[in-house]
Amino acid sequence: MIRYHRLEPRFVQHLPDQLMPGILYVSMEYGTVGHSCCCGCGEEVVTPLTPTDWRITYDGETMSLSPSVGSWSLPCRSHYFIDRSRVIEAGQWTDEQVAAERRRDHLAKQHHYGADCGQMLPTLEPEVKQPDTPGRLTRLWRWFSG
Repeated sequence: MIRYHRLEPRFVQHLPDQLMPGILYVSMEYGTVGHSCCCGCGEEVVTPLTPTDWRITYDGETMSLSPSVGSWSLPCRSHYFIDRSRVIEAGQWTDEQVAAERRRDHLAKQHHYGADCGQMLPTLEPEVKQPDTPGRLTRLWRWFSG
């Protein structure tokens, strides 16, 4: 549930230590946008402005941020659009949709920044669990028991 339905754009050099709800802080110097989560949970939401991440549109009064903001790593899992400073609630995503988007983002970064970038990015593939290797006592027990 969205609590803040409008964000006032504010250009700053650095994001403040405490983000005020209802304010969309934009640091052009650091290519970053930050705001307090629009659900009211108080968590800080920071979106980088890069060719493969978010983009802003400023018309002199209102600000749009695209694509949508999905706080998948936060307990609230809020999802919304910021369009001309209005906050528009969006539907929840499944874990599979979030994983698919993270894979798409990973590939977009590799494509844009080159193959070397892949070494800097976290691995998004699921962890593969190795089969358990029996310990010495288990192997000894198996040897005795035939």
